[in-house]
Amino acid sequence: MDITLTSLEAEHSELLKDKIASQIASQGGWLPFSRYMEIALYEPGMGYYSAGAHKLGAGGDFTTAPELSPLFGAAICSTLLPILEGLKDKGLPTQILEFGAGTGKLASSILSRLHDLNFSLDRYDMIEISPDLAQRQQERISGLVQELKLSTKCHWLSELPTGFKGVILANEVIDAIPCDAIIYQNGFWYWHGVGFENGKLHWKTGLPVEQGLLPESLLSEHFSEGYVTELHMTADAWIRQIAKQLDTGLFLTLDYGFPESEYYHPQRLEGTLMAHHRHHAIQDPFHLPGLCDLTTHVEWSQIARSALAENADDVYLTNQAAFLLDAGIGDIALEIGNPSDPATFLPISNSLQKLLSEAEMGELFKAFAFSKNLKDLLPEHSLEDLPGLRGRSRL
Repeated sequence: MDITLTSLEAEHSELLKDKIASQIASQGGWLPFSRYMEIALYEPGMGYYSAGAHKLGAGGDFTTAPELSPLFGAAICSTLLPILEGLKDKGLPTQILEFGAGTGKLASSILSRLHDLNFSLDRYDMIEISPDLAQRQQERISGLVQELKLSTKCHWLSELPTGFKGVILANEVIDAIPCDAIIYQNGFWYWHGVGFENGKLHWKTGLPVEQGLLPESLLSEHFSEGYVTELHMTADAWIRQIAKQLDTGLFLTLDYGFPESEYYHPQRLEGTLMAHHRHHAIQDPFHLPGLCDLTTHVEWSQIARSALAENADDVYLTNQAAFLLDAGIGDIALEIGNPSDPATFLPISNSLQKLLSEAEMGELFKAFAFSKNLKDLLPEHSLEDLPGLRGRSRL
């Protein structure tokens, strides 16, 4: 693929590559892939999410569901509202915390929808590691708060509060948490890390993987020589921390991925790692470090086990289309658009198609949720009783 770079972009990527090469040399010529991914995405002032760049939307590297349509956030409100009302009925603050809020469009959609439903939210907090995205969020949200005269207080936090009561959201966050790569060779699993030779980053096999770190699926199935996949230890630890700190309420995330039976399918020979640059998907994760987004599909079964290990009461997983349809996205579309007016309804219809179609985001993207003490907040309720969360799928 031919990509034209500015001189500043090329220099930026080369400087980051040099930094990675220096770290590889300091580690004896081999670096865990998770460390490479951490540097490429989050190195202060140099990583993809830490350096100023236009990342989201038509002019960026990828488009997320909230960027496509405010219907996405409006539909999510169908699930959130009963929980927020339960908090309010018990005299507790009503609050939402969003990880990785992008340009702030999901937050804007949710705040606008709650306003339309005459629900006054006390707090909407965000945790964002990208300085330029945090600035865009602040500009967008402050403008909306003034426009709608909202009483909601919005804060940007540096860490997850303890004993949180409310709703925690994360849209397309887990896929960007650094993972480790492993490779199957001669009947054993080995760490698949990063080396540097002749000015180029490349894959380099390391030591055998400790068996205790391997999912049962990788121990019981037969895999072909050179089969590559990923381990998600940092993502699992992140979920455990959220489940630990969520005292009462709901965690909801939407992202692309598979349960373990599909994730570790013997025919998925090359894993799920992918780079993204200017709306192009790139197989080589070492392409233009610092300029490309790096992602991996989510392995939902272990994510669920991690939440349950920290005493989550209930877990839920289904595809995005089923979640949004059950949450009433079709009815909401008819509220805001008139099908008899093609000029206004066609864009709504197009965005719905992308959100729901099996060929677009509808099947690959999943909605995952877990709850803590929800039955105390909403007596006799569990996740499948909430709008959009009915009928749990197998994990």
